[in-house]
Amino acid sequence: EPEALLASLMVSEGEPLTQDQVIALVETTKSTGEIRAESEGFLVGLRYSEGDTLSAGDVLGYIGDSPDAQDPALPPWAPEENDLPQAKDNPEGLRITSPARDLARQHGLDLKAFPQGPLITRQMVAARLSEGKTTSPIPAEENRLIVYGAGGHGRSLVALIRELDRYEIIGFVDDGYPPDDRVFGLPILGGGNTLESLAGEGLRLAVNGVGGVGDLESRLSVYEQLRQANFHVPSVTHPTAWIEKSAALEDGCQVFPFAYIGTQARVGFGCIVNTGVIVSHNVELGPYVNLSPGATLAGGVVVAARALIGMRATINLNVRVGECARIGNGATVKADVPDGGIVPAGTIWPPRY
Repeated sequence: EPEALLASLMVSEGEPLTQDQVIALVETTKSTGEIRAESEGFLVGLRYSEGDTLSAGDVLGYIGDSPDAQDPALPPWAPEENDLPQAKDNPEGLRITSPARDLARQHGLDLKAFPQGPLITRQMVAARLSEGKTTSPIPAEENRLIVYGAGGHGRSLVALIRELDRYEIIGFVDDGYPPDDRVFGLPILGGGNTLESLAGEGLRLAVNGVGGVGDLESRLSVYEQLRQANFHVPSVTHPTAWIEKSAALEDGCQVFPFAYIGTQARVGFGCIVNTGVIVSHNVELGPYVNLSPGATLAGGVVVAARALIGMRATINLNVRVGECARIGNGATVKADVPDGGIVPAGTIWPPRY
């Protein structure tokens, strides 16, 4: 995953280190890892504190030959280059790339509506623009369908769709396989650059087979590519799933075996409701929410756009999980989680310490 929580620091600034000593523990939604000293020395230039969110590639600190060692060419002693220059009129605390900011302004989107914390990319803005948009009408008799993504999630979708007796699956679109290869009994039709030609052949239906647990941006990018090629993304529901009549699902939803969606629940565009998930009454899921196998959402829960709920996680009554938040496997959430928040696997939120 691209981000991790700095769960614990075992060493303070200036303290001595031995080789292979554990310096810190980091947690993602699925696992816990250790940061160890590569050599003996002293921990210097420590740049983060417990509870901070680290991104892939960040430097936690350095190993120096003395407690006060410094290198004027490195941060924090040298000015750090800003890879993401922020406009003066950006909302305070918003992390957004220049292309994403330009696209949002071009379409009149309020930058204050985006969450603080996670990096907002152009693909995320484009996905927000496409929410709720529909393509031109699909002929009622059209049943030919392609699956974008031939990985594990895409193959699971194929197994689901084959149980419906509704669609004829033409094949996979995937940039990672050579054309004319076969995966799970289906041909590889080509990569994403073939979508327009497939649409020109009359194909209009597609499902997103990119799970995006560790790379949400890739999943959102697929939806944008399908929209630009004028594909319609239908919802697909396994026959063993139970959806109450008063529940409402937008297009692009994927509901896997033995899932339950309760009365007056609202499920936004592009959500994944995985195997054995319980979505109780009056739950609201924003666009592109991903509920992992076995997750349980109590009544009145609100999960904002692009959030991830891990396997066997439990969200208590009337709790709100913020936009782009991630709840780890087996976690219990008893209070609201802010936009971009991370609840480590197996923990209780809010923390007791």
